[in-house]
Amino acid sequence: MTRNSSYKLACITRTVYMASRLCRYRWRIMFFCFLCTLVLPMYIYVSMVMIYVLKHGAPGGVVHPVLQTHFTASGLKFSSTLAPHPVKSFWRNELNSGALWNIIQYMIDSQHNPIINPNLAVNPPSISYKTERSRRSGNGCSPDFEINNTMPDFFTLPMQMKDFVTSMYCREYPLIIDPLDVCDGGPLAKNRAPTLILAIKSLTADFVNREAIRETWGRSGRIKTRDGRQRLVRRVFLLGKSKDLHIEEKLQLESDKYGDIIQWEFMDTFFNLTLKDVLFWDWFSRRCPHARFIFKGDDDIFVRTPALLDYLLAEEGNRSFSNGSRRSNKMETFVVGDVINSAGPMRSNGSKYYIPESFFKGIYPSYPGGGGVVYSGSLAHRLLEMSQKVHLFPIDDVYLGMCLQRLGVYPIHHPAFLTFDFPKDEPKEPCANHTFLLVHKRSPAEMFQLWTETSNPSSECRNATLRVETRVEFSRQKSVQNKNTKQSLLQNLINKNYDA
Repeated sequence: MTRNSSYKLACITRTVYMASRLCRYRWRIMFFCFLCTLVLPMYIYVSMVMIYVLKHGAPGGVVHPVLQTHFTASGLKFSSTLAPHPVKSFWRNELNSGALWNIIQYMIDSQHNPIINPNLAVNPPSISYKTERSRRSGNGCSPDFEINNTMPDFFTLPMQMKDFVTSMYCREYPLIIDPLDVCDGGPLAKNRAPTLILAIKSLTADFVNREAIRETWGRSGRIKTRDGRQRLVRRVFLLGKSKDLHIEEKLQLESDKYGDIIQWEFMDTFFNLTLKDVLFWDWFSRRCPHARFIFKGDDDIFVRTPALLDYLLAEEGNRSFSNGSRRSNKMETFVVGDVINSAGPMRSNGSKYYIPESFFKGIYPSYPGGGGVVYSGSLAHRLLEMSQKVHLFPIDDVYLGMCLQRLGVYPIHHPAFLTFDFPKDEPKEPCANHTFLLVHKRSPAEMFQLWTETSNPSSECRNATLRVETRVEFSRQKSVQNKNTKQSLLQNLINKNYDA
């Protein structure tokens, strides 16, 4: 057999072999092709239905609008040469409210707004509006009686409101008494800084109250906490001046003896309590800048100082707030007290908290009651800076809330701060006096009684825990918060006066 014949025979043999293999698997190939002809149309149909639903919604269901490729906000003006831009300014150039404080604050906000003033970061204002007005006389800070032309009802206002309005541009008062040894200075000042400073608002004539505080809860020095730790506490009393020269002389002797009086050159009145806050923040930044906590309260309260130290040290060591939220810079925003929400100005002319509608319109921000509040030293520095951008307000605790609001800081409510005393409807428990951090209001005699009781607790009360929110207390707080709220809400809706 020739070579060609062998090759042809091999090809025929391979062809026969392939044909036999194809015949063996033909039913499998046919079954696979049949499945493809069934599945492919179903896949195409399902894909088309899904595309339709995504665009137009399910039949009979909610129809969702088709989003544009590029979303365009309403209220824009279109131009062939310019990009879309707002039809009108985002910031209001005028204020709807005619209340004096709202107008002044709006001017200050505009002055410090980097969007309205693009050059603000390059050329910050060196003299604010309020400082210019306070220096008008050129001879210290004297009352501005021209302000009465801006308030139509000025001459019908109570005297304390008139006095505040005519002098509210003044906030730079010299110190009459300035204690120098409250905190250590020099290179070791930070290491020797007190854990807590007790800054107590007092009137010049309240000698008995101050003496009771010194002998009881306001002792200065190393205080032993309930768990046995020793912490440094310092005490200062914040005062204005009196018209009584005899009282002023006694005050000087008191200062020489105790070295805990801070006194400024302004009249010590109820509406000047805000000045004590602002001026104390300035004093603190210079004299005791490294103190970790500040307690600010009245001179007719009682504080369980060892328990307060325990609470503050626990909060400092815990990264979470008592309400469960967490922040890396917790101490920069720490402020705690009896927080009042949604309160409005008192419009009753006979109340010492009276704020006329011609002076302020709006709802007060959340604020801790002024009877007693605690905040961190680092927050005090921020409050001093922010106070330069918030116009003085007659009620000190509301003013604190205004500053906190602009800092984006929310005060923590703690039921152990009894700035309105124990709820009247609450049954008195045997260990009730061992469950609060602060209680208001107490006479000097009651301070001594509470000091004796809380310093040597009975075995039954030794392990008493701090108060928690009770139903009675919650209802009491709500009634305080809602006082005049309806009237204030109505005014706020009508006037839209709290502009950003």
